[in-house]
Amino acid sequence: MILEPQTEATTATRGISPTLSRINVGCGASPTPGWLNFDNSFSVRVARWPGINAMLASTLFLGPRSAGLVAMARSGNIRFANAAARIPCATGTARAVYSSHMIEHLDRGEARTFLAEVKRVLRPGGIVRLAAPDLSRLVAGYVATGDADGFVAGTHMGLDRPAGLRARARWALVGPRHHLWMYDGDSLLRLLAGAGFADGVILPPGSTKIADPGQLDLHERAAESVYAEAVRPLRACRPHAAHHRHGGRQVRLAAPRELRAALPRPAARRPLPGAEPAAPPSDDRAPGGAVPALGRPAPHRRLDGAVRQPA
Repeated sequence: MILEPQTEATTATRGISPTLSRINVGCGASPTPGWLNFDNSFSVRVARWPGINAMLASTLFLGPRSAGLVAMARSGNIRFANAAARIPCATGTARAVYSSHMIEHLDRGEARTFLAEVKRVLRPGGIVRLAAPDLSRLVAGYVATGDADGFVAGTHMGLDRPAGLRARARWALVGPRHHLWMYDGDSLLRLLAGAGFADGVILPPGSTKIADPGQLDLHERAAESVYAEAVRPLRACRPHAAHHRHGGRQVRLAAPRELRAALPRPAARRPLPGAEPAAPPSDDRAPGGAVPALGRPAPHRRLDGAVRQPA
C-alpha cells in the first residue's frame, strides 16, 4: 500500500497540544521535552519515507547520528521546518521561542526573515532566546595565543570542498553546513532591535526571563556561547528620543515629533511700507450678472464706454 507523504504543515501540527506554546527552532538531535521542536536537517525531512531512509542507510549516506535523528523525527519529537522561510505555527500563539547555534548558519537576509517569523509567532510580551557562538571569545583567544589557524578554524566559516562522489552527492542534497555569519553579544542585540524586539539583554548561562522554561537547557554549550533574550513589545513601537555617544559625551537625539515642534513657523506676510494693498480679484461677469458661456470670450468695454461683443 502506498501512502501519500505528509505535508510540512500537517507534520508540524499533528498531535500538538493547543497549550504547547514554547518552540525550539533548530533543535538538532537535542529536542526539549514539553516544547515544540523544529529542525531543517535532511534527516528530519526524509523521516516521512521509511523506504528512502533504508536505502540511504544502506549506502552509508546517513550515518548513525543521522539515523538517530530520523528515529526521533518519526516518533514525533522533532518536526521539519525551514525557519529561514517560515515557522509553521499560527500567529501570536507562542510565549517563548528558543534557538541554539542555528542563526550563525543563516546569511544576513535569512537571519532577518527568521527573526520576523519569530516575532510573528510570538504573542505580545513573548520572549525570544538565542544562543550563538561568541565571536568575542574567539577573538580574545586569538589575541592571547596569536594562533590564526585556530581562530579561523574556530569560526567554522571555512569548509573543505567535497571530495568523492558520496561527499558531492551529500553536498548537493544537504547543502553546506558551515557558519555564514558570526556574532558577539552587542551584534546579537542590534540584530534583535532591528527586527523590532525590545528590552534586549545578554544573560549568563543558567539565567532566563522565560517564566516557565521547563526542561530547557539553559547551559547549552556554555563554554562557547553567548545568550541573548528580547521581548516582543506589547504594542507597536513609536520613534522616540535616543542617546548616542559622540566624542566622549552623550548626545540626545530628538524624536521626529520634537524636531517638527522645534522648526520655525513661517511668519505672516506683511505688505512693504508704502505699497498699495492688493486689488481684489476682478469679476468677469457680463452686464446683468450673467456668466459668459464656456468657450466664448467675455465682452469687454472700450475706452469710449461702448461695449463690444465678440464676433
